[in-house]
Amino acid sequence: MIDKIVIANRGEIALRIQRACRELGIKTVAVHSTADASQKHVLLADETVCIGPPASADSYLNMPAIISAAEVTDAGAIHPGYGFLSENADFAERVQDSGFIFIGPPAHVIRTMGDKVEAIKSMKAAGVPCVPGSDGPLGDEPEENLRLARGIGYPIIIKAAAGGGGRGMRVVHTEASLIGAINVTRAEALAAFGNDTVYMEKFLDNPRHVEFQVLADNHGNCVHLFERDCSMQRRHQKVIEEAPAPGITPKQRADLGARCVQACKDIGYQNAGTFEFLFQDGEFYFIEMNTRLQVEHPVTELITGIDIVKQQLLIAAGRRLAYRQEDITLRGHAIECRINAEDAKTFLPSPGRVELWHPPGGPGIRVDSHLYSGYMVPPYYDSMIGKVIAYGDTRDSAISRMTIALSEMVVDGIKTNIPLHLEICQHGAFRAGGTNIHYLEKRLGL
Repeated sequence: MIDKIVIANRGEIALRIQRACRELGIKTVAVHSTADASQKHVLLADETVCIGPPASADSYLNMPAIISAAEVTDAGAIHPGYGFLSENADFAERVQDSGFIFIGPPAHVIRTMGDKVEAIKSMKAAGVPCVPGSDGPLGDEPEENLRLARGIGYPIIIKAAAGGGGRGMRVVHTEASLIGAINVTRAEALAAFGNDTVYMEKFLDNPRHVEFQVLADNHGNCVHLFERDCSMQRRHQKVIEEAPAPGITPKQRADLGARCVQACKDIGYQNAGTFEFLFQDGEFYFIEMNTRLQVEHPVTELITGIDIVKQQLLIAAGRRLAYRQEDITLRGHAIECRINAEDAKTFLPSPGRVELWHPPGGPGIRVDSHLYSGYMVPPYYDSMIGKVIAYGDTRDSAISRMTIALSEMVVDGIKTNIPLHLEICQHGAFRAGGTNIHYLEKRLGL
């Protein structure tokens, strides 16, 4: 087993990783910016290293500082959490080249799956269904691009090959606007990602977002942990996630899960990962693979009983998976609400001091958060301050428990999006299940 791990992240995910380490008897090193010296996981860590000022570029994205922290503390591995450097192939490579274990997939796999054009090629070769598209990067010939779009059929969407988080995308409804859209997306992609490669896909107008969680060890074994529905989104950012996805049949679940497992074996995947799909008219279409732990992993943990973070650590230590696919069963339903420090109407960030923190409780309620009364929410990072997860025997039970939990939750001193979550949970269309990715913006005017 690994003796000591550097947690290269902050907030609730850093605390989540730390708790899994403590359960396994692994010591932790909390690296932090000057703004995060009072973070709960920092206060509880075995060792701490300040790696820079508040700006992410000078701290949590500072590769040399993080690797140096591992060196000076004699750590054996680095866990990147999610966000920041978690899907940075160069960072994974530098960690491995420096003699440490990167708790995630190999660098070459991150690199391949981070390039959406290459990822789609790999998935097609593995038999995973993909959205009809250009089957490669777009060239500089306008007529050829117009021909491709006609063959796919409008509307189409132009995407940056190196894009992510909803950035680097543009929907095109008419031929007249195609060439201009390609040029603008290229310029945006170059500015945002340092790579102006773009490709083209059919734009699905009524899709849901369904993703499959996988775990793969270093010995060729892989399993899937069923699917999650992450369709409740605002501006391509997930707001509520649930598992299992409403309306997915056992056959669809088993068939696509098996394809994801085979794809992992084909590309040499290791550790935790997620295959993301659009789901429309009974068909799945691959969009990307997240080569890291997901924010929404707790809902999968609750319906399977498997601690995904703990499994990440065991896999990184060279252990074989303790599960075969037939050992994994789906039980009940779980829903997660992301709690953000922001105005529920304007969505403007709301940093400041948390005067009173009272997390909810009761049967089936889990709260993942680093908050405490007196904590200062800094203005420098993502606004998510925690997650409330509700579990029930049925989806209706999980929604009811979530509604009660949200109504009990107290975060005084700052604004949060709790009122938005309550509104969604009480909305008839959400309670019925199966809303698409445009629902929140179109139906609730957000």
